[in-house]
This record gives sequence, C-alpha cells and structure tokens, in this order.
Amino acid sequence: MSELPSGIHQFLEAAGWGDAAIDPIPGDASFRRYFRLKQASGQPGMLMHAPPPHEDPVPFLNVAEWLSGLGLRAPEIYAADAPRGWVLLEDFGDDRMRDWLDVNADREHAAYAGAIDALVDLHKCAPGPFAPYDMPTYAREAALLTEWYCPAQSLDVDAAGYNAAWQEALAPMLERQQPGVTVLRDYHAENIMLLGDPASGAPQGLIDFQDALVGHRAYDLVSLLQDARRDVSEELEAAMLARYLERADTDEHFAADYARLGAQRNAKIVGIFTRLYKRDKKPRYPTLIPRVWKAMERDLAHPALAPVADWFDANIPAELRAAHGGEIK
Repeated sequence: MSELPSGIHQFLEAAGWGDAAIDPIPGDASFRRYFRLKQASGQPGMLMHAPPPHEDPVPFLNVAEWLSGLGLRAPEIYAADAPRGWVLLEDFGDDRMRDWLDVNADREHAAYAGAIDALVDLHKCAPGPFAPYDMPTYAREAALLTEWYCPAQSLDVDAAGYNAAWQEALAPMLERQQPGVTVLRDYHAENIMLLGDPASGAPQGLIDFQDALVGHRAYDLVSLLQDARRDVSEELEAAMLARYLERADTDEHFAADYARLGAQRNAKIVGIFTRLYKRDKKPRYPTLIPRVWKAMERDLAHPALAPVADWFDANIPAELRAAHGGEIK
C-alpha cells in the first residue's frame, strides 16, 4: 500500500469519519489522489486529495454545487478542507461506464443513450458561472500538439502557421456558442458512473468536471463519442449524434462545429498524451494516440477544417500519420 498523505487522519477525524477504513485507488494522469472509505457502520465514501500548489479543489466544489442545484448527479459533498486539498464525497460505486461496458457490451447503446440524455438535460439549463471557452483557450490547447508531439517526432513545423490555421477554422463557430452551455470538458466513459441499469433510465453520476467552462454544445459530445480511451464505432457515434439532434436545439452548422471541436480536442489530446509520456514517464499514453489520430483524421476531412488540414499535410508527413497513426516511436 502506498504511503498515506500527511493530514489524512486529522481531516477524517474532524469530518466524523475517524473510524473509516482507507483503501487507496491507483491514479495516473494528475496529482490528485483518491481513497475509498468505509465507516465501521458500513457507510461508504470517497476521499479526494487535491493538494496545493499543484491542485485546487475549489473549482470541483463549485461545479459540484452548481450541478447538484440543477438536479444533475454530481457526488454529494460530505466535508471539505479546500486550503489543504481534502474533499470527502459520495461514493458512486464501481460501475464506471467504461469498465461496465467491458462486461456488458450488449448494453452499449443504452449506456450511451443515457449519457446523451444527460447532456441534453444539461444543455437545457442556462450556462453556469464559469469562464468562457474562448479563442485563446482553444488555441492554447491545440498548440499542445506542436509543443509536445512534434518535437517528440523530431518535426520542425510552422507553429505560427498552425495557430493561424486554427484561428481561421474556429472563428466562424465562436458566435454560435453565445450564450453557450456548460461544458464539462472531460465527459467520456471513464468519467461517467452508472448508478443503475441504463435501460431503466437510472441517472448517471458525473465526476472529473472541475475544469468546466461555458462554450459550445458540441464539445462534450465530441469528448464522449470520439473517446480517446475507448473505441466508439462510427455507427454508434452517428446514432448518438442523431439522438442528440432529435432532442436538442441545434442549427445547420452543427455538423461543421462538431468536426471543428473534434479536431481541436483531438489535437490537444495528442499533445497531452505525448507530454504525459515524455515529461511524466507514463508509458500507457503513446498506445492511445492512434485512436485519437484516427478520429482527428476524420474530423480534418470536413471542409470546415480545410486550413488546419492543409497545415497538417504540409508539416506532418502523410507517411508518418499513416504508418502508425501518429503513435510516438
């Protein structure tokens, strides 16, 4: 068992959970750590440690309160000490959507339909009191590809031209994300907890939403349906997009904006996964890049992405992209 963080027992004692058994949960891509708790009475709980200065639990607490106020299923907060990074919250159990689907593959449509319906409900609400997903944010995220992936592949690329291409491709979309919706930003099968049989309409628990912004309604759809960590067939993607379109308020530009945000998010993820591998020595992430790259190639084929697609063709050789889907060698 890994060493428990300093201060954990004092926090639990003050929260009335001093008798709880503590079971650390393995982590990977952040400084946050999680611990599953069980009181002597059998009451379960989840403890998050998001230690300053690397982490700040206040955004998580704020978004959780806002989501719960809408009737959406963020975990209940039992106790918190934000300055020291401690949050004691409801345990949503073991049925993470990705893991559940590994053994219930025949229920995939129902699980994804529930996730789509949760987004529909979220998007019917006025956006939360969060910062805007603006052009500087989109551009900064997309630039992670040229900052991390390209050097890792020993590619000397036109970074200024890359930024200009994104500015041109994304500019037409910005006015369509006003007033916008709340974007959870990491809405995918590893961050959705199944709180009952998806076919029964049971609510789905939301986690890892601390980076929420106000932006375009297509972003979380891309996150869910072009999942970096789980294969989602093009047929399922199309069926779930159709489900969303039947239930939500969209316009004739939606398909183009979905492609724009798909390409932007996937470029960002390629950069993040490269950083996790090169800087943070996380060996899992290069193996995930081909899936992300495949989705990004489909997005780049949309005419709305022509400036960005042209940049890729000129700067990242087609044979490199085709040979191993952009995986770092």
